[in-house]
Amino acid sequence: MSVFVDLLQDRDRFIKEIVDGVAVGRKILALTLVSVACLALYGVIIGSQYSWLQALSSGVKLPILFLLTNAICLPTLFIFGSFFGSKRSAMQTAALLLAGTAVIGIVLVGFAPVTVFFTVTTKNYQFLKILNVGFFSIAGILGILFFNRFLAESMEAGAQPVRARGLFLRFWFLLYAFVGTQLAWTLRPFFGAPDMRFEFLRELGGNFYSNVFQSLGHLFGAQ
Repeated sequence: MSVFVDLLQDRDRFIKEIVDGVAVGRKILALTLVSVACLALYGVIIGSQYSWLQALSSGVKLPILFLLTNAICLPTLFIFGSFFGSKRSAMQTAALLLAGTAVIGIVLVGFAPVTVFFTVTTKNYQFLKILNVGFFSIAGILGILFFNRFLAESMEAGAQPVRARGLFLRFWFLLYAFVGTQLAWTLRPFFGAPDMRFEFLRELGGNFYSNVFQSLGHLFGAQ
């Protein structure tokens, strides 16, 4: 609970402790627990519009999605970050990344009452899906901005040109987004289509972006 409050009200001190190597292992555990709790809660909410089985499924898969994306992208971040001036250990880098993930989870919990309201008051599957894509996008942007600020501060000044470090971070954020969306598509469904039976995982086919555009077309009446 203290980590939740720290990320909301005392982020500078919390991140400085990570950069300084203060109790990093304990912070990783606490950040993981906060991330899992927030993401699992939101997963249950978005899955509940379909069935209790989908709610449980989404509550399990949403934390897996973010933690597995972190695990896949962390080695690239640590190795190339070291080339561009970071002197932080792999554990410190993982803690900073988890802090960004926890921010995403906390922001989604902030959106939870709105999601519950629309889940109760409308059964329009396409609308609910697009609404949540928007919420996930906002949460992801805030998490990235948070992570970018403190990762940049953790890099040694003058080790590499600032422009080169900035280009690397932008490349990595794009990589993270592509890995995350592809993994989300692999782990779908999270919402549960009303005209389909419950499945924990669906067969691969199509892609995330074409599905979002298709949902927008249905929502606005395009054929």
